[in-house]
Amino acid sequence: MSKNKLNLTLRPGSLEPLALTPQSENDSGQSSIDNIQERIEELNMNDTEKKRLENFLCQKSTIGELTDDDLEKLGELGAGNGGVVMKVRHKKSGYIMARKLIHLEVKPAIKKQIIRELKVLHQCNFPHIVGFYGAFYSDGEISICMEYMDGGSLDLILKKAGRIPEPILGSITLAVLKGLSYLRDKHAIMHRDVKPSNILVNSAGEIKICDFGVSGQLIDSMANSFVGTRSYMAPERLQGTHYSVQSDIWSLGLSLVEMAIGMYPIPPADAKTLAAIFGTVSGNIEEIAGTPPNNNSSGSSSSNGPRPMAIFELLDYIVNEPPPKLPAGLFSDAFKDFVERCLKKNPEERADLKSLMNHEWIKKADQERVEIASWVCQTMDLKPTTPTRMVPLSS
Repeated sequence: MSKNKLNLTLRPGSLEPLALTPQSENDSGQSSIDNIQERIEELNMNDTEKKRLENFLCQKSTIGELTDDDLEKLGELGAGNGGVVMKVRHKKSGYIMARKLIHLEVKPAIKKQIIRELKVLHQCNFPHIVGFYGAFYSDGEISICMEYMDGGSLDLILKKAGRIPEPILGSITLAVLKGLSYLRDKHAIMHRDVKPSNILVNSAGEIKICDFGVSGQLIDSMANSFVGTRSYMAPERLQGTHYSVQSDIWSLGLSLVEMAIGMYPIPPADAKTLAAIFGTVSGNIEEIAGTPPNNNSSGSSSSNGPRPMAIFELLDYIVNEPPPKLPAGLFSDAFKDFVERCLKKNPEERADLKSLMNHEWIKKADQERVEIASWVCQTMDLKPTTPTRMVPLSS
């Protein structure tokens, strides 16, 4: 069988920049609060979600245009995809924000276009989308100011927790699907970069997605910094062919396997590695792993897992080898079926957002309503809070 072509250039222009038209902006780039609140009424939200979102919009309306002088640096939250994320305080209001700084070597006109395109984020107001305060350019860097999520991203939580329990993953997935559906249905936006580091949680139990591709110019300008994120890309994107929101579904499925077993699942973990992760389990461990006994082809050990792959080798594996799956005997059949529907290599065979929202695993998560807040607080050593986003200036 001949192998599929693997195109790793991902040159600018191959990422299909979006043509975006903000629905309602005034001259400062701020959306009309009244118009936004009218659209909030159209969304399927419960009273708590609606109150939290309206509270955020009221706080945001007092800020206006942001500049570098308005913000006080409090510390670094993380780095990735060509930028560093800082925790900052808005001096005048006392609001705590997350500020992403992206350094780009591009012409001034391109920087202005990026800032203009990012203003569509003022229109993206939904319980499962990270709130946006504004974007500006200063000292050679583009700053994107967002809602601060004190629980952090799921990749950081995964490092601390080891694995994320299936019931928690059900609630997380429900939130992500709602967020992706909102972006597609209300704004014709696909995310393009679904992965654990772009799913955030807070001590109030809110789950929100961030870093979705609203700016075509920013995507093009950062094309060369996507090496780390290519490991979550669907096969059709790595091959340089046309792709759609179905590619986000692949990325979600891959992220779920990683968070469920506690390690990136390509190449797949062998029997010894799974035994080290999960301890004593019922059944034959080789059957659980889906690998034959004495299979040492991955060169793994119980302490180190599968040998690391070079990036080209890894991406070639994604395109040409069977997709990863959850190990047998450790998770519910419904969860395994959900993941398998996400990880179809042919995007036409992959489940879409609507069918996944109606999947039995998601319906169960929606009915059970697992307590996320206490789990996040326990895992990340946080005190239970409500998402006020504001602290006294003297703190």
